[in-house]
Amino acid sequence: MTAASQAERTVLEDEFNWLLKEEVHAVLKQLQDILKEASRRFSMLTPGLEGQLKQENFILGSSTMDQVKGVLTLQGEALTQADINIKVAKSSQVLHFAFRDDKQWKLQQIQDARNHVNQALHLLNSRDESYHFKTGAEVNKLMDAVMLQLTRARNRLTTPATMTLPELATSGLMKMFSPAMPGDVMVNFYINLSKLCLVVYQLHVLQPNTTKNFKPAGSSVLHNPGAMFEINNAKFEVSHVHKVECVVPWLNDTLVFFTISLQLCQQLKDKISVFSSFWNYRPF
Repeated sequence: MTAASQAERTVLEDEFNWLLKEEVHAVLKQLQDILKEASRRFSMLTPGLEGQLKQENFILGSSTMDQVKGVLTLQGEALTQADINIKVAKSSQVLHFAFRDDKQWKLQQIQDARNHVNQALHLLNSRDESYHFKTGAEVNKLMDAVMLQLTRARNRLTTPATMTLPELATSGLMKMFSPAMPGDVMVNFYINLSKLCLVVYQLHVLQPNTTKNFKPAGSSVLHNPGAMFEINNAKFEVSHVHKVECVVPWLNDTLVFFTISLQLCQQLKDKISVFSSFWNYRPF
């Protein structure tokens, strides 16, 4: 090895050691601060009331001629109240439903996203400022683990669960309301990005001797008119679908925090990869 290349390697080694000792911890601190903010959004407290989660009311907007109107009350990950008016397509009769006082509906997507954020924070907290990273591979392993949790958190908010119509008909959500939902109306709530969505399905019963080709619908986030299903030996078809939604600003905040955090993780991995040729000369 020439003196010049030896000097170059010494400079590289100094830079790499500085990266491992200083910059990695600076990025970890940044990530912790951002994810603490994200975690805080999931459990905002009511000012002046110690330990009580903030209740927020959201008015559902509709683009389908006001067939469905409603006000939803969200408290952290739980829908504590839903007040819904549905105009029945055939009769123009307005049906009114609200959650029973003893019921609230947990939004699993929010709960799961929060758990993934807290898991990412736990990973970051396991490497405090006194911890000395010895290799780039070690940093990459931590970044990959954090990115996995953040990607899962984001996916839970951007990808609602698919359900079959019989699953929806028998879900606990149908038992939440007073008065009880009639047999020809079904509802579902889910999160899509920063929006809280309500879907209302109006059904009609297919006659046993119907000549219509009966094809049960599969699993979907949103079923279209014409979708068919069978439950308790009765066949149904979806006649009308109404989707209404409202923006939940703090969910939008969390999605922004996830994007920034994932970028920071990737940037740190990219910086470390610059030294990959140098790694070949030192053990992992």
